[in-house]
Amino acid sequence: MVAVAVWLALVVLAAVFQRQLIYLPSVASPTPPSDVEEVAFTTDDGLQLAAWFLPVDDPVSTVIVFPGNAGNREQRLPMARGLTSRGHAVLLVDYRGYGGNPGSPSEDGLLRDAVAARDHLATRSDVEEASIAYLGESIGAGVAAGLAARAQPAALVLRSPFPELADVGRSVYPFLPIRTLLRDRYPVVEDLATNDAPVLVVAGDADRIVPTRLSRQVADAVDAELIEIEGAGHNDAALFTGDRYLDEVDAFLRASVP
Repeated sequence: MVAVAVWLALVVLAAVFQRQLIYLPSVASPTPPSDVEEVAFTTDDGLQLAAWFLPVDDPVSTVIVFPGNAGNREQRLPMARGLTSRGHAVLLVDYRGYGGNPGSPSEDGLLRDAVAARDHLATRSDVEEASIAYLGESIGAGVAAGLAARAQPAALVLRSPFPELADVGRSVYPFLPIRTLLRDRYPVVEDLATNDAPVLVVAGDADRIVPTRLSRQVADAVDAELIEIEGAGHNDAALFTGDRYLDEVDAFLRASVP
């Protein structure tokens, strides 16, 4: 009886506080450095979001970076600079509730944010719409896949993706009915079922947060190229600013973007 009561209490807590467990934003508004352009765009539900754009002359592609569930755009700046040094313009997105932006994160909200970010790029005179690519990290891979189902990119990079978010939850909490409890699904494989753009999956082979086997399942399901970074865990620098990671992304985009 005690064990059942404890289990039920855990189920209730997981149901009520699930978004506090999923989304871990850094809410402070970061100060933009001199080499970035501050931009703003408005979502279809009326939120004005701040982002950073890093232009380059005659870019190979323009990459929208959809980050994982923690931090803000400032933490992705070294990675963005690594891409610009390789010839790619970058839009660093912060979701609602992140980086000084209004609102609270949810799957529906983050997809609205992604649509608004892409719409902003499509209106810029210095961006060729046919060269827009998406790069999604972890839960950002779910955002990128959801956007790809609505507006196909020139190419899609998924770093540490999962087939759907419940698969990650079940690996952490195998004793809870995660699939039943979750309100935010991020069905990556399902969203990419009709995608025709080239896909690159990158994963660390020492990832304990999104187990590497889940990223392999995504690559197999969507017929993607798969790169595994030896010894890299989920939050290791090798999967943000590592030369092999950035070189593989660069080579893939150069081969994929018209």
